[in-house]
Amino acid sequence: MRKAVKVVLSVLAAAALASVVTAQNSAKLKVGFIYVGPVGDFGWTNAHDQARKKVLKELPWLETLTVESVPEAQAGTYIDQLVKQGVNVVLTTSFGYMDATLAAAQKYPDVIFAHASGFKRAANVATYMADFYQVYYLDGLMAGVLTKSNKIGYVGNFPLSETKRHINAFALGVRAVNAKATVNVRWINSFYDPAAAKEATEALVADGNDVFAFTEDSPTVVQVAAKHNLPSFSHYSPMQDFGPKTVVSGQLVHWDVIYKDFFTKIHDGTYTAKNLQNVDYWSLLGQGGAELGAKPGVPINPVFVPRLKAKIVNIAGLGRLSVYDAVMKRLAQMNQAKPAFDPYTGPIKDRNGVVRVPAGTIASVKDLTSMQWAAPGVTGPWQGEPK
Repeated sequence: MRKAVKVVLSVLAAAALASVVTAQNSAKLKVGFIYVGPVGDFGWTNAHDQARKKVLKELPWLETLTVESVPEAQAGTYIDQLVKQGVNVVLTTSFGYMDATLAAAQKYPDVIFAHASGFKRAANVATYMADFYQVYYLDGLMAGVLTKSNKIGYVGNFPLSETKRHINAFALGVRAVNAKATVNVRWINSFYDPAAAKEATEALVADGNDVFAFTEDSPTVVQVAAKHNLPSFSHYSPMQDFGPKTVVSGQLVHWDVIYKDFFTKIHDGTYTAKNLQNVDYWSLLGQGGAELGAKPGVPINPVFVPRLKAKIVNIAGLGRLSVYDAVMKRLAQMNQAKPAFDPYTGPIKDRNGVVRVPAGTIASVKDLTSMQWAAPGVTGPWQGEPK
């Protein structure tokens, strides 16, 4: 009789547990996003918000709140407001929010936090990044053969490690096909400032630069380059329509790849506010976080394909081939979970001749996220440059 009772109790316990799990899985996960710019910036913030909308459609148990154009010094205040509104998860989507995120995590130990582009984590703080350095290298290969003046302009937001990493990868691509070309940087010290981006681009045009790339959250650089009928590479969002005959390619981000995985693992209990210390998403081409192109599914604007196929170069490891073929081969090599090629493969010296990536090694994620040196060919002020 006791055995039968035990069996019945076991069945009841299993049913109760199943009921709890079902209730947990059907409960809404409430996520708050803090944006550094306006959702209509057509750059960084817009890309995060488009990803939010996409996963919101795919995950029926997800609920989201957003706060846009939050000054980095005020991040803590807005985190407080989101927590008061009952969010379970807070995503802070700017490097400058890092310390405020850590402070808030200590204040709210039962809330899960995730910080984009940072490197500081805690039990309830994960980090994540969909990074473009591979794509910038590919853009650099194309820019290096499209320039006629050997002067390529770059409009940078802030001298952050992330921006430096991207400029350097771009310059390494340029120099792989054109040893005479320079990448000339102008900083605007803003993530989103179309007026400053326009002024910087016009100044670069006046200085003889004839190809352009940038890190600023609007299509301004693309539009100015198009006005002068000069090639450009777009940033973060699809911008080919802003310069149908002048935008060569660019970088496209897929934050939704990270968000869907992260939110699903929180919802099913894999991630909690106690086990995020080592959770760091580093999503590259091979992980689906990045894509080559200025329009989804179009790696290179067809307008430029004939010109790139006509440019024959000799690249170490690939031999003599067209730049178009070089881009496609490198893209295939990097579009793997374990890339067969990395732009930061040594030996690499900085612009002062100091070895920064020794022969036989590849820069680590830590090296990339703390990068301060400038690559050969990069010109312009470089705050924090090591001697």
